[in-house]
Amino acid sequence: MAFVTRQFVRSVSSSSTASATAKKIVIKHVAVIGGGLMGAGIAQVAAATGHTVVLVDQAEDILAKSKKGIEESLKKIAKKKFAENPQAGSEFVEKTLSNVSTNTDAASVVHSVDLVVEAIVENLKVKNELFKRLDKFASEHTIFASNTSSLQITNIANATTRQDRFAGLHFFNPVPMMKLVEVIKTPMTSQKTFESLLDFSKALGKHPVTCKFQLLTPFAPGHGLGHVCLSPPSSSSSPMKIFCSVFKYFDTPGFIVNRLLVPYLMEAVRLYERGDASKEDIDIAMKLGAGYPMGPFELLDYVGLDTTKFIMDGWHEMDTQNPLFQPSPSVNKMVAEKKLGKKTGEGFYKYK
Repeated sequence: MAFVTRQFVRSVSSSSTASATAKKIVIKHVAVIGGGLMGAGIAQVAAATGHTVVLVDQAEDILAKSKKGIEESLKKIAKKKFAENPQAGSEFVEKTLSNVSTNTDAASVVHSVDLVVEAIVENLKVKNELFKRLDKFASEHTIFASNTSSLQITNIANATTRQDRFAGLHFFNPVPMMKLVEVIKTPMTSQKTFESLLDFSKALGKHPVTCKFQLLTPFAPGHGLGHVCLSPPSSSSSPMKIFCSVFKYFDTPGFIVNRLLVPYLMEAVRLYERGDASKEDIDIAMKLGAGYPMGPFELLDYVGLDTTKFIMDGWHEMDTQNPLFQPSPSVNKMVAEKKLGKKTGEGFYKYK
């Protein structure tokens, strides 16, 4: 078993070194699947930095709303950025908008792009179905990326035949303003793909940080996501026998930001549920004591309690024994009552 593990590590190291020397893909043409706030934001920053972008959604009215939102956002940026030269601002808006086209048929556009970024509903089955379909139509060199904030990239990539050209590319809302991008590498992601996405993130004017997979070994067959079968070295006097070991690998839940942020938010809720402090005092304490711009309960209402519950439910299912991933009775109750935060007018606080 030790031999298999050492050989596996050397094999991975060798392939990484070899792929690092491969020519990186210069991403110029991008398809963004999903015309919501996140998808439109990604399309905007890509178009504003000279990339041609096709924004895809199921309905024309959604795309029209997305395009209008992009234009309004660009005008705000131009007004501030080109305060002393309104003409240059108008040209910036016009040029950026000319880089964005829309389409309701994703399969018809992915053949001519370098990168497909998915920003649709946080549902593994829906994402898998989308990527499985697009995999049949995309060019061989095209990289696939998911903007998921909570699902495992490995599980999404497994729906395709291009696991080496698949990674996570997690932006933060509002995309035009937030400088961070998390680039998530799976066990199958090639170094060429990984570095191409790092370069793309930088080209957008973002600061990429990387989050890699964890490898646990060995696991019983059926519980791993991959396996390695190797024969002994040719110099060995042992009978020719194939050694097999099953490995389990997974993305760090929530990558970097959400992996730290969500447990912090939930611990604030548990503090409140135990009666240790009021939600108001907890919010004030974190703002004045830790220098946070928002308290945890304010942030929970802003993010949406349904979103937080969805993330925690997924993490709890993945690791039921982890105390950080335990569900919250109060959050579950409010979600059941449709008190989801600012978007419904009430969460931990009430909003007019």
